[in-house]
Amino acid sequence: MEDRLVIGGESLKSRLFVGTGKFASYDLIPAVIKAARAQVVTVALRRMDFGTPAENMVEYLPKNVILMANTSGARNSAEAVRIARIAREAGCGNWIKIEVINDQKYLLPDNFETLKTIEILTKNGFVVLPYMSPDLAAAKRMADAGAAAIMPLGAPIGSNRGLKTRELVEILVSEIKLPIIVDAGIGLPSQAAEAMEIGAAAVLVNTALATAEDPVLMAEAFAAAVEAGRKAYLAGPGASSRIAEASSPLTGFLDEK
Repeated sequence: MEDRLVIGGESLKSRLFVGTGKFASYDLIPAVIKAARAQVVTVALRRMDFGTPAENMVEYLPKNVILMANTSGARNSAEAVRIARIAREAGCGNWIKIEVINDQKYLLPDNFETLKTIEILTKNGFVVLPYMSPDLAAAKRMADAGAAAIMPLGAPIGSNRGLKTRELVEILVSEIKLPIIVDAGIGLPSQAAEAMEIGAAAVLVNTALATAEDPVLMAEAFAAAVEAGRKAYLAGPGASSRIAEASSPLTGFLDEK
């Protein structure tokens, strides 16, 4: 059976989600999405200028991807709900990534305001994927409120520092029945593979692609790493050990008695 990720009734082959901020040119985005083999792409509402096609990020997206609008810029639940509704009315569909951030230094998500947003939007038919600080109690409440997946940060957004929250993400993977998608902080393909190896259902990458010297080649590398990490997880890695253990017998050769 083919390994698929199912979210909101959609069956996805790709487990690499792509963000669209920070690129030097919108013209790069179609090639990056193709190289990443991404099926889900997130776009901030403020990058959707429907009156000026050349400045509208949506015009650069392939027609076969799922557009996941995000509520970037929202400081509380009321603002996030408003942004989500505007995005859907503008024709962006019902997938929404909730970002509620009122901390302007570290840009950490507000789990409490995010939970309030989930409770409202799920009742309005949205497929809700919340970006959150990895906390088990908060993740359980978000799942109970109707989230379609949980998206914990790997490190502060835009930092490219990797999976600094590894142990917390592992707890979410083991305790939450929804897909866990690592979002924010992943800077290298090896870090994406690490997230997949511990059981993350997918990763969302933006800054690492947009700031690479060759974003298209980096997207190819991330696609390969995510696939490799997923296969490693499904294969069931062997146990680690602090002492050496020979893979072949150390006796019975070279005339040893």
